[in-house]
Amino acid sequence: MTQQQRRPWIVGVSGASGTPFAAAVLRGLLAAGESVDLVVSRASRLTLLDETGIAFRDAHWREDLRCWLDRGADGKPDAFAVGDAELERVRHWPAGDLAAGPSSGSYPAKGMLIVPASTACVAGVALGLSKDLLQRAASVTLKERRPLVVTVRETPLSGQTLKQMVALDEAGAVVLPASPAFYAGATHIQDLVDFVAGRVLDAADVPHRLYRRWEGELGGSRPPQDR
Repeated sequence: MTQQQRRPWIVGVSGASGTPFAAAVLRGLLAAGESVDLVVSRASRLTLLDETGIAFRDAHWREDLRCWLDRGADGKPDAFAVGDAELERVRHWPAGDLAAGPSSGSYPAKGMLIVPASTACVAGVALGLSKDLLQRAASVTLKERRPLVVTVRETPLSGQTLKQMVALDEAGAVVLPASPAFYAGATHIQDLVDFVAGRVLDAADVPHRLYRRWEGELGGSRPPQDR
């Protein structure tokens, strides 16, 4: 695929807890054949190190990303296999690079997914700040009327944050709290993570098989002997 043909999803990872959500979304995009432009904020690197033990380094980002995507939500390595061909469809932009491609509306992109989104990130995007590439890319996504999904990961929510979430909704973004459901028959922490990631991909109209969809049958997720 040439650079002219490539239209990636921009994935921004902020400093909120929930790096397994980001990994699941990234795996889902790559499994669907999508290209990805990845922006990992400075704060999120500390969270990633704390939650997984992985240090995300600009100079070794591909190696570090593979370790991250291979890890399950329970922290066990080698839970998933992400191949070289899939990683070739990822482009990484340092969060401090305000001259990066996604900082311009003329850069071809399908839209942006922020997962997880901290309250500081929510505030920055709602106020139109551009303190780093993540916020700038989100502002560009809104002004270009492209899909923007903001996966808020915080509880409880202050009144100010609620107002900012309303502002994002009014600007055209999808505000998607990281709230897993249980009707899909979750039996593992990865199932709960995948449900949220699947809802993010649903909002972006990206096909996936990350969770069992509701089909109108009570108890449909339980084994036949338990119904």
